[in-house]
Amino acid sequence: MRRVRYESTGSPLFLEQTTVPEPGPGELLVRCEAIGVTLPVVRKVTEAAEAVPLGGEIAGRVVAVGAGATRFGVGDRVTGLCFGHGYADYALLHEAMASSVPDTATATDAVALVRSGLVALGALQAAQPEPGEAALVTAAASGVGHLAVQLARARGAERVVGAVSDPAKADFVRSLGADEVVVYADDDWGDPVDYVLDAVGGDLLAPALAALGPGGRLVAYSSGGGTIQAYDLLVGAKSVVGFQMARIAREEPELYERWRQELWKLFGEGVVTPAVHGEFALTEAAAAHAAVEARVNQGKVVLHP
Repeated sequence: MRRVRYESTGSPLFLEQTTVPEPGPGELLVRCEAIGVTLPVVRKVTEAAEAVPLGGEIAGRVVAVGAGATRFGVGDRVTGLCFGHGYADYALLHEAMASSVPDTATATDAVALVRSGLVALGALQAAQPEPGEAALVTAAASGVGHLAVQLARARGAERVVGAVSDPAKADFVRSLGADEVVVYADDDWGDPVDYVLDAVGGDLLAPALAALGPGGRLVAYSSGGGTIQAYDLLVGAKSVVGFQMARIAREEPELYERWRQELWKLFGEGVVTPAVHGEFALTEAAAAHAAVEARVNQGKVVLHP
């Protein structure tokens, strides 16, 4: 089979031939039909101390089942987060991380919706939104952000603001249901909001916090770091909470599954629609990474073996 990997930090991606892996206990061997490209994985290629497997969201059909795996069988359509080599014709998926793909959805729908949607839904839940509030979503055109805009509306936000790096993304974000779109470089982000879902971090934390009204909540779920001054929290009695999807998957599997089911329900009702920016062949993995790293994508970037 074919697999994409790299030799060392910052080195080019390349395609290699290797053997099809055997599923271990509790694992599913999946013939990949779609693979989601995420910013955390892209960052690992350029920043990790040593080369790591290119994992991420995968979707496809089960072709073999490991010992002890009982929820899925050969031929089932599944999607989930692969922690090993996912940029490949075949990948191993732990059964606990897998969910069924309904007949009404494509593999591309699955990788664009489930993992990114879980992060968006979890971050939104951490904000404890109330109907009628105003929300601001940073990276609003990204794989996670474009779903967060839709979910905030579905959870009762009266006003949704999308924040983007490039004004060229404004029409796309408005098409998702955002009432307003601001650009990071703008001096004024408009009227205050009740909560911010921040996927960027770094230097953007300060303006994101400033966008909050009194008592506002900032949910930080970015791997981009950043620092907040305590005084900026005291003024206006604002709060910040961190959200990490991996903790939910590891420690609260029942909640994780409920969120997955909610996403598929909203998808089936047409309330949430995943958007795909670009679909690349496995041989074009470097180009897919470049699109995500440059933050030009409007929706999810997907690889197709």
